[in-house]
Amino acid sequence: MSAHESMEHAEHAEHASGSNKKIALLIAVMALFLAFSETLGKGAQTESISKNVEASNLWAFFQAKSIRRTVVQATSEHAKLSLGLAGDEAQKAALAKQIDDWQKTAARYRSEPETGEGSEQLAARAKHAEHERDLAMARYHHYELASAAFQIGIVLASATIITGMIALAWIAGLLTVAGLAFTAIGLFAPHAVHIM
Repeated sequence: MSAHESMEHAEHAEHASGSNKKIALLIAVMALFLAFSETLGKGAQTESISKNVEASNLWAFFQAKSIRRTVVQATSEHAKLSLGLAGDEAQKAALAKQIDDWQKTAARYRSEPETGEGSEQLAARAKHAEHERDLAMARYHHYELASAAFQIGIVLASATIITGMIALAWIAGLLTVAGLAFTAIGLFAPHAVHIM
């Protein structure tokens, strides 16, 4: 091997080494972004599960309140029928007071803004929890797509080092941009793009 060939081979190796360093840096940056998207995705998934449980609990409470209200209303209506059959005035007055109490209880079961535990308030809270669940799930889907883009990009960038095909690094770079876009959509406008 001549000195000229040896020098050309060394320049080639140096160029490849510099290129590999850039690819390694790209892989490191993609791994960092992957860590962020995975962390955000896990948080969104946990939030979605938590809000789903909250909504289910609130709907169960809503149903219990509705059943209690229905029972109290039915009892009150039945007692109204018995009011005419009551013999003395003291008995009629006591039954009328009880009917009034039952009607107040039924009204309280329907709406209890001070505690937030009337059926109307429970329904509103359950719907709000469902909305938050859906928002978290939309975020989760975008973070998952971002993670997939980063993972595929890392594989392609790694393959660039082995094969020397720079086109794979460009594709990896484009996947990084796509991953960042999905992460941003998940953070700022999860309902803007409907994917799943």
